[in-house]
Amino acid sequence: MTEEHQTLALLLFSAFVAVTLGITTWVSRNRRGSAEEFYAGGRLFSPMENGFAIAGDYMSAASFLGVTGLIALFGYDGLLYVVGFLVAWLVVLFLVAELVRNCGRFTMADVVAARMRERPVRIAAGTSSVTVSVLYLVAQMVGAGSLVALLLGGTSDAARDWTVIGVGALMVIYVSLGGMRATTWIQIVKAVLLLGGTIVLTALVLVRFHGDVDRLLLTAAERSGHGAAFLAPGLKYGGDWTARFDFISLGLALVLGTAGLPHILSRFYTVPTARAARRSVVWAVGLIGGFYLMTIVLGFGAAAVLGPDAVRGSNAAGNTAVPLLALDLGGGAGSTGGTVLFAIVAAVAFATILAVVAGITLASSASVAHDLYASLRRRGGKPRSEVAVARVAAVGVGVVAIALGLLARDLNVAFLVGLAFAVAASANLPVLLYSLFWRGFTTRGAVWAVYGGLIPAVVLVVLSPVVSGSPDSLFPGVDLQYFPLQNPGLVSIPLGFFAGWLGTVTSTEVPDEAKHAETEVRSLTGAGAA
Repeated sequence: MTEEHQTLALLLFSAFVAVTLGITTWVSRNRRGSAEEFYAGGRLFSPMENGFAIAGDYMSAASFLGVTGLIALFGYDGLLYVVGFLVAWLVVLFLVAELVRNCGRFTMADVVAARMRERPVRIAAGTSSVTVSVLYLVAQMVGAGSLVALLLGGTSDAARDWTVIGVGALMVIYVSLGGMRATTWIQIVKAVLLLGGTIVLTALVLVRFHGDVDRLLLTAAERSGHGAAFLAPGLKYGGDWTARFDFISLGLALVLGTAGLPHILSRFYTVPTARAARRSVVWAVGLIGGFYLMTIVLGFGAAAVLGPDAVRGSNAAGNTAVPLLALDLGGGAGSTGGTVLFAIVAAVAFATILAVVAGITLASSASVAHDLYASLRRRGGKPRSEVAVARVAAVGVGVVAIALGLLARDLNVAFLVGLAFAVAASANLPVLLYSLFWRGFTTRGAVWAVYGGLIPAVVLVVLSPVVSGSPDSLFPGVDLQYFPLQNPGLVSIPLGFFAGWLGTVTSTEVPDEAKHAETEVRSLTGAGAA
């Protein structure tokens, strides 16, 4: 990129970082320091504010960079991510949002522990939540590295590595100083910026093709080198039966995984009532739906304007399709319009990454402090403040995410998020649904459901082509590939539900009917909710 691109984009980066750090500093001076303030922002946000924050949490680098890149490279098959991400919110809206808000206080484990023995359930749920959060964080780190590598010319691995480290440091600062209130306002600012930038780019793509969507699609197909196959299913997932099963696995993970994501579940606790939680989801669905419709236009626009070869030449995984499209739509390299538009899009993408990693880090540090620390600390010892433990946990989670982000820097960010969704759907969703709807569910069933989904999902990822055995894997020189699918959801999600059922039917524990009745009334009416 030219020096003008670098200077302007870095100035916009700096402006966003300055504003968000200002928000964090202001909130840190005005907060009460309680656990409710740190984890849930005092439950003071309106449905509209929380809807924008949820949308900000969900519209991540995977959506803005990864999905558009996959559509630009694989056409119709890239749309599978858009459909999965959007349909998933129906599960959240109808099965999870209100019930979770009524039954819990800060984390998913609160919902399950309401009618089970707390210690084993909290340890299992906390472990699963941290695992999902770290996987999701890695995707954001990879997106940040790809973006800044493009900005600085794509030649410096050191610049990419330092970017990942810088993002990790910023997310720790946001979470440890500002807690949920600062994180929420950062999400709202980011959602407005992202939607505004996406609307502008979508309009410019449509203007380029005079509003003729048919011409846009035909040009994309022509430039792709695949012809009509670019607009039909099968380019990425139709080669053989393994690829087709991978498609089914990915679809299951995306549709079912959202309802098990810790940072999404934690957002339902930031509003005062369950009705507000449901209205928040309605706001979020509208915003997210509009955004994903626009990413379809941007993906095919990148294929039509740039061509898949140019996208792949900049970043093999397609993560830089949107910034390159912005550069071309603004007038091309060296033009004032191209420089400005590229810088704005790069800054918005960077803002997206910073905001999302803050939300995920807060959710994972809450799980460590509220679930794991509270359950594992020695009895009789002097307990530390949960909030203090959460701040330390944010540092630890940041370090792990940075290390894995450096390792996985050449993988597509949407693909990485698909793995996080698979683990969430395998480990978190079964225990959540069983706890809310199965009268006879027991503690053993809850623990087995979590580990019965989590362990197979992680093991299958390790034994898949993602980690080894192919030129595009994390360790191309090693071959530990024994599982053919890239996404484990097809196997691990049913295993999670089966393990929960098996643990329950083999348990000698007598289900507490009174606790179930109390939980049922509370989940449906909100009586006694925090």
